[in-house]
Amino acid sequence: MMSLRAGLLGLGVMGSNHARVLASLEGVEFVGVFDPAESVPDRVHGKPVVRDLDEFLQLGLDYVVVAAPTVFHLEMGTRLAEAGVHALIEKPVASTSHDSRILRDLFADKGLIGGVGHIERYNPALQAARQRIEDGMLGEIYQIATRRQGPFPGRIADVGVIKDLATHDIDLTAWVAQQPYLSVNARTTHRSGRPHEDMVLAVGTMSGGTITSHIVNWLTPFKERVTIITGENGVLVADTLTANLTYYDNGKIQVDWDPGEFRGVSEGDVTRFALDRKEPLLAEHEAFRDSVLAGEARGIVTFSEGAAVVEIAEQMLSDSLSWRLTD
Repeated sequence: MMSLRAGLLGLGVMGSNHARVLASLEGVEFVGVFDPAESVPDRVHGKPVVRDLDEFLQLGLDYVVVAAPTVFHLEMGTRLAEAGVHALIEKPVASTSHDSRILRDLFADKGLIGGVGHIERYNPALQAARQRIEDGMLGEIYQIATRRQGPFPGRIADVGVIKDLATHDIDLTAWVAQQPYLSVNARTTHRSGRPHEDMVLAVGTMSGGTITSHIVNWLTPFKERVTIITGENGVLVADTLTANLTYYDNGKIQVDWDPGEFRGVSEGDVTRFALDRKEPLLAEHEAFRDSVLAGEARGIVTFSEGAAVVEIAEQMLSDSLSWRLTD
């Protein structure tokens, strides 16, 4: 396999995980990191940490992973595009839909591969769920409900819970259902005294008639990542924390006489699937590496898809009713 030279922008919590994967990724030579913070070490996995972006761009890079705060994504992405470097940018792809479209068009015009780090697409439970939906297990999809709750992460300062967390659910829901959103609306709260929302309840409608609901917050003292997909034949429940997928089949009831009344469904068999559990971040990196080598998107979240996610997130924000804690 041809060796690609890869670098990393940003060495925070997520950046450190990217560095770990890059340092051992087959077919990739990890050459260095850009991070101007004084608190980061001088070397990571034996590679230099550069404080000057121009110096970093002179390392002879084929592609770069951007794990800097969202507010810097447009600037960093633009610099990489101007240098002819492919980029995998952590989600959301940019702070606004306008900035997202700028990056999308810029990379397309320069013939560069742009990917977005919507890591849930690479979770074994959701990948298996999508495959089973394509195979017809659920029949028509009626509803997709997600719950993404947990304590506040201190690393987040520039966006609220919608753009930081709910973007996961926006992307995975459209991807699993293979339907774009037609509309969304939401209710948000500001309970922690920060300028950004910290809790959201959103509902939406997809192009195929599937309805969605999303409970997302930073105010729950336990971590939950659950996707419930209800169809005409039963329900798939994906837990992306444990990478478990369970199927609840609608029971088959013999009916000798039908008076024409709605009978609903009944409990049937329950199956917990055995899955191949590859680390999602590794799978994401492998897909981006392969896309760069092929010169076309192969199994990645494109900048176009990332921009669509930010547009839906902004619709949630603009169409939401908000309650703010006051003195």
